[in-house]
This record gives sequence, structure tokens and C-alpha cells, in this order.
Amino acid sequence: MAAQRRRPVTRLKSSNLSGRALHAGYTARVSGNPQIAAWLISQRHQIEAVMTSRLGPAAPSAAAVESEVLRRFRSFAAASLKSGTAREPALDGIRAHERRVNALLTAWSNAAEEVAGDQAEVIRSALAPLIAHFRSALKNTQGNRRSRGSPRSNRRVVIAAIDRIADAFLALDTNDGVIVDANPPAGALLGVTRDALLGVHAMGFVPAAAHERWWTELDAMTEGTESRHFDSHLQDHSGLSIPADCTMTRFATRGRTLALVLIRSRTATTR
Repeated sequence: MAAQRRRPVTRLKSSNLSGRALHAGYTARVSGNPQIAAWLISQRHQIEAVMTSRLGPAAPSAAAVESEVLRRFRSFAAASLKSGTAREPALDGIRAHERRVNALLTAWSNAAEEVAGDQAEVIRSALAPLIAHFRSALKNTQGNRRSRGSPRSNRRVVIAAIDRIADAFLALDTNDGVIVDANPPAGALLGVTRDALLGVHAMGFVPAAAHERWWTELDAMTEGTESRHFDSHLQDHSGLSIPADCTMTRFATRGRTLALVLIRSRTATTR
């Protein structure tokens, strides 16, 4: 399929959003920019394609709540730039993982800048205050606070342990293999930011041939307390194979069991 032509962005003024607009319930005036608003809508598929390529398995599916949040942000940004008024975004019913959504908003903005080419700075200036406003509104929604309830205290315990480790480290839910937490080296190893990994199925970063072995190791964490050592392969966001030595340790939290996985890459990545 031929690549979609990118519509050029020319002679656009950046937008400014008052700091007061970061408070929930406040309506702010912004520099109206209908041309950028129209460009964001017309280039939405190209922007999403670039973001998906960058994130690989960490990209949200079309039906995921994170995709809905991104759609609402796009509508909010376009409406704000078109009208010159930044109202509170429509976030009713959204129960999203705040850290992951923040990472995806950054990834979406970066993709938009890439599509914009030599007008990237114009797009960055227009989107930055709107992203800050949207994040503030998302943080203050009651539904989002509930979704960040009990798991948050568990994550704090895990973060305190893994953020001090230089090797890649993942915390996985043993029931479904979802990444509950990760440290920055894990994000670097897999080619995406740490927070973009949260809530993603770890098997997306494991070659299909190694899935059975990983499920065996996760099942073992639910049945015993001994650490497990095994050789395996991972794959980064672009599909590069990563031979790795893995150590998996059981970590029991209130309501679920986590597997803490220490990952040491054995060699340089290969395709």
C-alpha cells in the first residue's frame, strides 16, 4: 500500500494556554489556529500509524480505553484550536491508567511532530499546553481516581525495589501476563518508554516460540516461592530478537501475585 501523503503545515502561529487553565473546571482562551486543527484531523491516520510503528506491541488496540482517550484528546485539541477556547475535555466514563495514558499522549504528540516534518516545532508549541490541560483534567476525574485505587499502593512497593536496579526489570501479573510495572532499563531494552509498557501483555514482547516457556514460569510463581532462572528470548518494539538470561521471583500483594523478572541481555539485538 502506498504511503499516505503528508499534508504540509505552513506559516502557522503557535498557541498559548494560560496556566490557570490547568485547573479543572476552568475555560481558557487560546490562540485560535483552525489550520492546525484541520491538519490534526486530516492527518490522524498517518499520526496513528507512526505512533503504532514506534510503540510496537505497546501500542493500544483500537478497542482499548487508551485509544478512546487519545480520540477524545484529538477532538479536544482540534476543537480548542478551531474555536480559540479550551474547555474541559469530555472524560465521563473514562477509567484509564494515568501513567500509561500520559506516555501515550507524549507518543502521539511525537508522532504528530514527525508527520509535520520541518513544522514540528509549530505542532509541538500548539499541542504542549493542550496536553498539559488534558492531563490535569484526566487526573481530576473521579473515575480515573477510582481506577488508580488499590493497585497504586502495590505499585509503589514494586517501584521502590526495581527503580534502583540497572538491569531491565518487569513486574508481571501471574494470571494474565500483563505488565504491572517496569523500570527505565526495561523500556530502553524494549524500545519504548517505561510507562508505555504498563498494562500491556508481556507476551507481545516475547517471540511466539517462547510463549509456552514463559507461561510455565508464570504458573510456577503461583505455586511456590522459589526463584526461577531460565534462558529465553524477548523482542523489542520493532521485532528485534533479544537473547536474555531471566530470573523470576514471586511477589505476593493484596489480591494478586506478581512475578518480578530480572532480565539481562546476553548479546546485541538481532533481527
